[in-house]
Amino acid sequence: MTERFTTVTAKGQVTIPGKLRRALNIKPKDKVAFELVDGEIRLRPVGSRVMAGYGAVKPKRKPEDFRKVRGEVEEETGRAATP
Repeated sequence: MTERFTTVTAKGQVTIPGKLRRALNIKPKDKVAFELVDGEIRLRPVGSRVMAGYGAVKPKRKPEDFRKVRGEVEEETGRAATP
């Protein structure tokens, strides 16, 4: 890929050129990471921590009864708060 140039604003902001955004699949509101390596800056998209954990915990049964789960959480929270 050829070099792309952009200008740094007075606030220190830059626009990532469209061709690079498309190549990295960066969309509006996405998070990106900058890393300084040997005097060069590397840019990479950062995945959502919420989405990274999606599916990490398997439900006890399907479909999950969320009213029951919420009740259990509230009950345990109440017990923890009781002296």
